[in-house]
Amino acid sequence: MGLVKSMAKEMIKEIGNKSREFYEFVLPPVDIYLEDDNLTLIIDIPGFAKKNIKLSLDGNFLTIQACKEKSEDKQNVICNQRPNIIDKKIRLPIDIKEDAVISAKHDNGVLTVTIPVQKHGKDIKIE
Repeated sequence: MGLVKSMAKEMIKEIGNKSREFYEFVLPPVDIYLEDDNLTLIIDIPGFAKKNIKLSLDGNFLTIQACKEKSEDKQNVICNQRPNIIDKKIRLPIDIKEDAVISAKHDNGVLTVTIPVQKHGKDIKIE
């Protein structure tokens, strides 16, 4: 009976690891809006403290890196389901102003990033 229990425990652990790896690959979920001359990204990263989140912009790529502080004092039946690390690059769909002043706000697990965009072309008035 101990062997079956041990195998079940290992299987649950492996499922948890795959679930976490999938989350780290596809998520965090990001909504991108273009409003006036700003690109706004809304990124869900619950469970990560503001001090543990790093953002950087290189050309049209926004990099989000976050690391969660682990608590070892809890006894979990299933653990490692939620990610402890996020390392994601997002290709922005528009040119960014080189001297852009970018703002970011973290509130209740939601990160809002506002980036001024470079406007190309010319508006055409329709009569």
